[in-house]
Amino acid sequence: MTQTTRRLVLDDTAQDLLFRKAFTADRFTGDPVDDDTVRAVHDLVRDGPTAFNQQPLRILLLRSAAGRARLVAHLSRSNREKTLKAPLTALLAVDNEFHRRLPEQFPQFPGAMDLFTRDPAFRVRSALLNGTLQAAYFIIGIRAAGLAAGPMSGFDEDGVNREFFPDGRRSVLFAVNIGRPVRDARPRGPRLAYDEIRTTL
Repeated sequence: MTQTTRRLVLDDTAQDLLFRKAFTADRFTGDPVDDDTVRAVHDLVRDGPTAFNQQPLRILLLRSAAGRARLVAHLSRSNREKTLKAPLTALLAVDNEFHRRLPEQFPQFPGAMDLFTRDPAFRVRSALLNGTLQAAYFIIGIRAAGLAAGPMSGFDEDGVNREFFPDGRRSVLFAVNIGRPVRDARPRGPRLAYDEIRTTL
Protein backbone atom coordinates (compact mmCIF):
# COMPACT_ATOMS: atom_id res chain seq x y z
CA MET A 1 0.00 0.00 0.00
CA THR A 2 1.41 3.38 -1.00
CA GLN A 3 1.31 6.57 1.06
CA THR A 4 -1.37 7.86 -1.33
CA THR A 5 -3.66 4.85 -1.00
CA ARG A 6 -3.40 4.93 2.79
CA ARG A 7 -5.22 8.28 2.67
CA LEU A 8 -8.25 6.69 0.96
CA VAL A 9 -11.13 5.05 2.82
CA LEU A 10 -11.67 2.38 0.15
CA ASP A 11 -9.48 -0.68 0.61
CA ASP A 12 -7.03 -1.81 -2.07
CA THR A 13 -9.45 -4.38 -3.46
CA ALA A 14 -12.13 -1.76 -4.10
CA GLN A 15 -9.60 0.69 -5.55
CA ASP A 16 -8.36 -2.00 -7.94
CA LEU A 17 -11.89 -2.99 -8.95
CA LEU A 18 -13.04 0.54 -9.68
CA PHE A 19 -9.86 2.08 -11.11
CA ARG A 20 -6.39 0.59 -10.97
CA LYS A 21 -7.12 -2.79 -12.55
CA ALA A 22 -10.27 -1.79 -14.43
CA PHE A 23 -9.97 -1.10 -18.15
CA THR A 24 -12.03 -0.19 -21.19
CA ALA A 25 -13.06 -3.48 -22.77
CA ASP A 26 -13.34 -4.31 -26.46
CA ARG A 27 -13.88 -8.05 -26.00
CA PHE A 28 -16.16 -9.88 -23.60
CA THR A 29 -16.95 -13.41 -22.53
CA GLY A 30 -20.30 -14.87 -23.51
CA ASP A 31 -21.75 -14.41 -20.01
CA PRO A 32 -25.05 -12.51 -20.16
CA VAL A 33 -25.74 -9.29 -18.25
CA ASP A 34 -29.22 -9.54 -16.79
CA ASP A 35 -31.66 -6.77 -15.90
CA ASP A 36 -31.23 -7.33 -12.18
CA THR A 37 -27.53 -6.47 -12.51
CA VAL A 38 -28.23 -3.29 -14.46
CA ARG A 39 -30.86 -2.32 -11.89
CA ALA A 40 -28.36 -2.91 -9.07
CA VAL A 41 -25.84 -0.67 -10.86
CA HIS A 42 -28.42 2.08 -11.20
CA ASP A 43 -29.55 1.78 -7.58
CA LEU A 44 -25.92 2.09 -6.44
CA VAL A 45 -24.97 5.17 -8.46
CA ARG A 46 -28.22 7.13 -8.69
CA ASP A 47 -27.25 9.25 -5.68
CA GLY A 48 -24.21 10.75 -7.40
CA PRO A 49 -24.28 14.56 -7.17
CA THR A 50 -25.82 16.73 -9.90
CA ALA A 51 -26.93 20.36 -10.06
CA PHE A 52 -30.43 20.92 -8.60
CA ASN A 53 -30.61 17.13 -8.14
CA GLN A 54 -31.53 16.96 -11.82
CA GLN A 55 -31.51 13.48 -13.34
CA PRO A 56 -31.44 13.82 -17.13
CA LEU A 57 -29.75 10.47 -17.90
CA ARG A 58 -31.86 7.91 -19.76
CA ILE A 59 -30.65 4.42 -20.65
CA LEU A 60 -31.83 2.38 -23.63
CA LEU A 61 -30.72 -1.26 -23.38
CA LEU A 62 -30.18 -2.97 -26.72
CA ARG A 63 -30.58 -6.70 -26.17
CA SER A 64 -32.18 -7.96 -29.36
CA ALA A 65 -30.23 -8.63 -32.54
CA ALA A 66 -32.57 -6.28 -34.39
CA GLY A 67 -32.01 -3.46 -31.93
CA ARG A 68 -28.26 -3.94 -32.03
CA ALA A 69 -28.27 -3.94 -35.85
CA ARG A 70 -30.10 -0.61 -35.88
CA LEU A 71 -27.29 0.90 -33.82
CA VAL A 72 -24.44 -0.76 -35.70
CA ALA A 73 -25.62 0.87 -38.92
CA HIS A 74 -24.58 4.22 -37.41
CA LEU A 75 -21.31 3.17 -35.74
CA SER A 76 -17.82 3.75 -37.07
CA ARG A 77 -16.28 0.67 -38.65
CA SER A 78 -14.00 -0.02 -35.68
CA ASN A 79 -16.96 -0.18 -33.28
CA ARG A 80 -19.26 -2.49 -35.23
CA GLU A 81 -17.96 -6.00 -34.63
CA LYS A 82 -17.29 -5.54 -30.91
CA THR A 83 -20.80 -4.17 -30.45
CA LEU A 84 -22.40 -7.12 -32.22
CA LYS A 85 -20.44 -9.51 -29.99
CA ALA A 86 -20.94 -7.72 -26.65
CA PRO A 87 -23.40 -9.30 -24.20
CA LEU A 88 -25.22 -5.98 -23.77
CA THR A 89 -25.08 -2.53 -25.30
CA ALA A 90 -26.61 0.53 -23.67
CA LEU A 91 -27.35 3.83 -25.34
CA LEU A 92 -26.88 6.60 -22.80
CA ALA A 93 -28.94 9.67 -23.58
CA VAL A 94 -30.31 12.76 -21.89
CA ASP A 95 -33.91 13.79 -21.47
CA ASN A 96 -34.03 17.34 -22.82
CA GLU A 97 -37.17 17.95 -20.76
CA PHE A 98 -35.63 16.79 -17.48
CA HIS A 99 -36.69 20.07 -15.87
CA ARG A 100 -40.32 18.94 -15.76
CA ARG A 101 -39.40 16.57 -12.92
CA LEU A 102 -37.60 19.21 -10.84
CA PRO A 103 -40.62 20.12 -8.66
CA GLU A 104 -40.45 16.61 -7.17
CA GLN A 105 -36.65 16.20 -7.36
CA PHE A 106 -35.70 19.62 -5.96
CA PRO A 107 -38.70 20.89 -3.97
CA GLN A 108 -36.58 23.25 -1.88
CA PHE A 109 -36.37 25.56 -4.93
CA PRO A 110 -39.91 25.86 -6.34
CA GLY A 111 -38.71 28.05 -9.22
CA ALA A 112 -36.20 25.55 -10.60
CA MET A 113 -38.41 24.30 -13.43
CA ASP A 114 -39.25 27.84 -14.54
CA LEU A 115 -35.55 28.74 -14.59
CA PHE A 116 -34.87 26.06 -17.19
CA THR A 117 -38.12 26.67 -19.07
CA ARG A 118 -37.18 30.30 -19.71
CA ASP A 119 -33.69 29.48 -21.04
CA PRO A 120 -33.66 26.49 -23.43
CA ALA A 121 -29.94 26.90 -24.19
CA PHE A 122 -29.13 26.74 -20.47
CA ARG A 123 -31.36 23.66 -20.19
CA VAL A 124 -29.52 21.87 -23.01
CA ARG A 125 -26.10 22.68 -21.53
CA SER A 126 -27.23 21.55 -18.11
CA ALA A 127 -28.65 18.30 -19.45
CA LEU A 128 -25.38 17.58 -21.23
CA LEU A 129 -23.20 18.32 -18.20
CA ASN A 130 -25.29 16.51 -15.61
CA GLY A 131 -26.22 13.64 -17.90
CA THR A 132 -22.53 13.08 -18.59
CA LEU A 133 -21.83 13.11 -14.85
CA GLN A 134 -24.50 10.47 -14.38
CA ALA A 135 -23.10 8.44 -17.27
CA ALA A 136 -19.67 8.46 -15.60
CA TYR A 137 -21.22 7.25 -12.35
CA PHE A 138 -22.94 4.49 -14.35
CA ILE A 139 -19.61 3.30 -15.77
CA ILE A 140 -18.11 3.18 -12.27
CA GLY A 141 -21.16 1.22 -11.16
CA ILE A 142 -20.61 -1.28 -13.97
CA ARG A 143 -17.09 -1.82 -12.63
CA ALA A 144 -18.45 -2.18 -9.10
CA ALA A 145 -20.58 -5.05 -10.39
CA GLY A 146 -17.43 -6.86 -11.53
CA LEU A 147 -18.12 -6.05 -15.17
CA ALA A 148 -16.33 -3.88 -17.71
CA ALA A 149 -17.58 -1.04 -19.85
CA GLY A 150 -16.56 -0.18 -23.38
CA PRO A 151 -17.86 3.36 -23.99
CA MET A 152 -17.93 4.52 -27.61
CA SER A 153 -18.28 7.96 -29.16
CA GLY A 154 -17.49 6.83 -32.72
CA PHE A 155 -20.93 7.06 -34.32
CA ASP A 156 -23.18 9.28 -36.40
CA GLU A 157 -24.87 11.27 -33.65
CA ASP A 158 -27.63 12.68 -35.84
CA GLY A 159 -28.28 9.24 -37.29
CA VAL A 160 -28.55 7.62 -33.86
CA ASN A 161 -30.92 10.34 -32.66
CA ARG A 162 -33.12 9.93 -35.74
CA GLU A 163 -33.09 6.15 -35.34
CA PHE A 164 -33.86 5.88 -31.64
CA PHE A 165 -35.10 9.30 -30.45
CA PRO A 166 -36.99 10.77 -33.42
CA ASP A 167 -39.27 12.99 -31.32
CA GLY A 168 -36.27 15.05 -30.19
CA ARG A 169 -37.02 14.72 -26.49
CA ARG A 170 -33.87 12.67 -25.91
CA SER A 171 -30.35 13.15 -27.25
CA VAL A 172 -27.67 10.47 -27.29
CA LEU A 173 -24.48 10.95 -25.28
CA PHE A 174 -22.63 7.76 -26.19
CA ALA A 175 -23.00 4.00 -26.43
CA VAL A 176 -21.39 1.56 -24.01
CA ASN A 177 -20.81 -2.17 -24.37
CA ILE A 178 -21.10 -4.08 -21.09
CA GLY A 179 -19.99 -7.53 -20.00
CA ARG A 180 -17.33 -9.65 -18.35
CA PRO A 181 -14.10 -8.64 -20.06
CA VAL A 182 -11.52 -10.72 -21.85
CA ARG A 183 -8.21 -9.35 -20.58
CA ASP A 184 -6.52 -7.18 -23.19
CA ALA A 185 -2.77 -7.69 -23.58
CA ARG A 186 -2.23 -4.03 -24.41
CA PRO A 187 -0.71 -1.97 -21.58
CA ARG A 188 -2.73 0.82 -20.05
CA GLY A 189 -2.13 4.17 -21.72
CA PRO A 190 -0.11 6.71 -19.77
CA ARG A 191 -1.91 9.06 -17.41
CA LEU A 192 -0.95 12.55 -16.37
CA ALA A 193 0.63 12.97 -12.94
CA TYR A 194 -0.99 15.07 -10.24
CA ASP A 195 1.59 17.85 -10.60
CA GLU A 196 0.78 18.10 -14.31
CA ILE A 197 -2.93 18.75 -13.79
CA ARG A 198 -2.97 20.71 -10.51
CA THR A 199 -2.70 24.44 -10.04
CA THR A 200 -3.06 26.06 -6.62
CA LEU A 201 -3.97 29.69 -6.06
